[in-house]
Amino acid sequence: MGQTLVACAERNPDVQVVGQIDLGDDLLPLIREADAVVDFSFHDATQQFASVCAENKTALVIGTTGHSAGEKAQISDLKSQIPIVWASNYSTGVNTLFWLTRKAAEILGAGFDLEIVEMHHRKKTDAPSGTAATLAEILAAVRKEQMVIRHGRHGITGERTDAEIGVHSLRGGDVVGDHTVIFAATGERLELTHKASSRETFAGGALRAAQWVIRQKPGLYDMQDVLGLK
Repeated sequence: MGQTLVACAERNPDVQVVGQIDLGDDLLPLIREADAVVDFSFHDATQQFASVCAENKTALVIGTTGHSAGEKAQISDLKSQIPIVWASNYSTGVNTLFWLTRKAAEILGAGFDLEIVEMHHRKKTDAPSGTAATLAEILAAVRKEQMVIRHGRHGITGERTDAEIGVHSLRGGDVVGDHTVIFAATGERLELTHKASSRETFAGGALRAAQWVIRQKPGLYDMQDVLGLK
């Protein structure tokens, strides 16, 4: 993703890359030249980068996924010091999918069973994807009741319950990212699908978020804020 970000930035006259770092490199020598830091690294590196940003009052865009609850809490605590955009997916299309998923869940109501299917390339190390997790969170929030996230099914599972949100992760080949939300009821089914064919859709969105966040007050934002969908 880093190379894709740099390539997209080179085509954007409003963005200048002042430096690149990998896991283990020191961010401090570069951060004083930057208005914002964009993190697409590893879940166990984000907190370190976020702390350096907070110490230097530099805005942060986080695209890394797979953080533990503890890691998320530590990073979120910095929202009082700097503006942070933290999104599981920076694609404009995916964020439209988030919006449509919420609306569909509100309209269809509790009579529809909820399932999420995602597929990514064979080298992806975490599952489910951050985007699938966000979709599950949206569905659970709309239902306003205790929902159970069921990651796949195997064996004699018994009948499906109304409180389940099924999440299924497929891995293979070079798939950039496919996500489908299924609303299934007796006699009808609605499916909302987004398919990404290029990483540039995520890189472009992250750069858009970086340009937006430098004008914001300290706080925790997501791509829905960037796109004005809230």
